[in-house]
Amino acid sequence: MAPRTHDTGQERQATRPLRPGPETGPGPAEGAENAESAKSAKSAESARSSGGTDSTREVAASAARRVAAVRRFRDAGRRARGLVGCGLLLAVALSAGAVAVGSVRDGGGGVAVAAPAGADPALLAGGDLDAQVAGLQDRLRSQPRDYGSWATLGLAYVEQARTQGDPSRYPQAERALRRSLELRPGNDAALAGRAALAAARHDFTGALADAERALARNPYSERALCSRIDALVELGRYAEADRAADLADARRPGIPVFTRYAYVRELRGDVTGARRVLEQALASATARGDVAYVAGQLGQLAWNQGDYRGALRHYARALAADDTYLPALEGRARARAALGDRAAAVRDLELVVSRAPLPGSLVALGELYEAGGEREKAREQYDLVGAWAALARANGVDADLDTALAAADHGDAATALRAARAEWARRHTVHTADALAWALHISGRDAEALPYARRATATGYRNASFLYHRGVIERATGHSAEGRASLTAALKLNPGFSPLGARAARTALEAGR
Repeated sequence: MAPRTHDTGQERQATRPLRPGPETGPGPAEGAENAESAKSAKSAESARSSGGTDSTREVAASAARRVAAVRRFRDAGRRARGLVGCGLLLAVALSAGAVAVGSVRDGGGGVAVAAPAGADPALLAGGDLDAQVAGLQDRLRSQPRDYGSWATLGLAYVEQARTQGDPSRYPQAERALRRSLELRPGNDAALAGRAALAAARHDFTGALADAERALARNPYSERALCSRIDALVELGRYAEADRAADLADARRPGIPVFTRYAYVRELRGDVTGARRVLEQALASATARGDVAYVAGQLGQLAWNQGDYRGALRHYARALAADDTYLPALEGRARARAALGDRAAAVRDLELVVSRAPLPGSLVALGELYEAGGEREKAREQYDLVGAWAALARANGVDADLDTALAAADHGDAATALRAARAEWARRHTVHTADALAWALHISGRDAEALPYARRATATGYRNASFLYHRGVIERATGHSAEGRASLTAALKLNPGFSPLGARAARTALEAGR
């Protein structure tokens, strides 16, 4: 799904590798940290050799903060291991491109593919995910040609990567799925798993191709049908995504399809239709994971429309079903902040980032700190976003959208623009249009930014941040009346959309009186 700030995670102590004996060389996290350490040392040496001017000392300090952030990110994940069980499955489905792989978002029903012997769909539907991975690894030591279990293990690794904030699992998932396909070429379980892996890495073109291959083998594969919708949404092909949702509903109706159908409706401006579909899905939900996920989606929809009390009611229901469900906890924090209860919002978000140090929650907490005058604490959160991006890229994840959004407001304009352009080259969505528009604005290129800002709001999707960005850019390009209308619309829609952005929007409107 699209960025609902967001893609969250926890960790546990790593399960032992399937392959006997340790792998040589540093792991992805250590490799990223070593690279940052080398950069930091080089910058520090440069500062010393140049006499330690203010600017060079700042370069060295910035590099040191980056490597420290990598370490904090890794350590935060390690501290969080074991804090959240299966109820957090697919927490990251709230962020860009997160695709359901047999958990909350997919109706809690496990792997929805024809499961060959050994690939028990229930493995991903409940219990301790790390224990399930260990069980699959044990099985494959004794039954190494069980292609179904290899496919399920690959999906489980994808799940661990997203829910535990551990992108080093993605290469493991890739190897497991490749092994499944070596043992049984073209099996739809592994192809659907590969689609999920590609989407988790934000390779939506690859995700669509693998979903289509899986559907050619099994037209009723729920996972592949849903991955196809997700990929089309994240490629900005909304009309096709709408048709794909209709097809999926005809073939495999249920909560996984309902939630996707609702989001396609929301992106096209049909908030009433989206709410109706989600309410129907919630009425049919029985499993705790289903209730938590769908109630959380209703909370997010309410928050987007500025209905904070309604959002809190939905989040309360989600947390009553599963008190470890971090998207609901993060959503509750945002609603509390919008209602003025900053202290409670900070407590919620501190808990979220202690368990899931991922970009959306890190930026949200940083902005709450910044709004309260705690600038150093805010900067620590923003640095962790960069650390996450470094680790993500080291494991094959496209992190350009997260980088562009965070860097535009809390980092370097050149970095933001470079990342936004790269993401736009890959896919044309409302979210990438908004990110590129804002990065261009921050870079002083408002005339170029305006068409993208208008494109971001052209589908009817009601998003206060998009309207705020558009309003600022319209004012900067001399369209004062249009800019005022966009800023007013942003605050009318969701007056607490961002502690910093909403304040800036009000200041701009007051200054223009």
